[in-house]
Amino acid sequence: MAAKVEPFWKRKTLAQLDAQEWESLCDGCGLCCLQKLEDEDDGSVYYTRIACKLLDLTSCRCSDYAERRRSVPDCVQLTAAQADEFKWLPPTCAYRLVSEGKDLPLWHHLVCGDPDAVHRERISQSGRMLSESSVAEDDWEEHLIFRAG
Repeated sequence: MAAKVEPFWKRKTLAQLDAQEWESLCDGCGLCCLQKLEDEDDGSVYYTRIACKLLDLTSCRCSDYAERRRSVPDCVQLTAAQADEFKWLPPTCAYRLVSEGKDLPLWHHLVCGDPDAVHRERISQSGRMLSESSVAEDDWEEHLIFRAG
């Protein structure tokens, strides 16, 4: 009887992941691509339902992932070296969970095999986001959905 091999996210650190494993951790929720506001007094980060101009509002996937930094220069590129800064990511984010030594949720596509589970479970904001081009930046505060942390 062969020994059961733990999934890569349980037996490797973020720094040990290869490029394919790293990319596969993304659950496709799109929450990291929502515009965020920071409270100047206490540094708290608040997510809005305002999506980056490149985010597909239904699939929650970047429409130009490979070249995104060309049209969105301040797009954050997540790396294992930044793991100690992942507190701004939503608590459901696989990058954050793995960096904190936690397991992936049952709805994560690497666990259940279904990439649409993130939408059915309403983890993503699919169908509930607004494009940043449709809302004036001064009005973003009216569209807060949760506080990171």
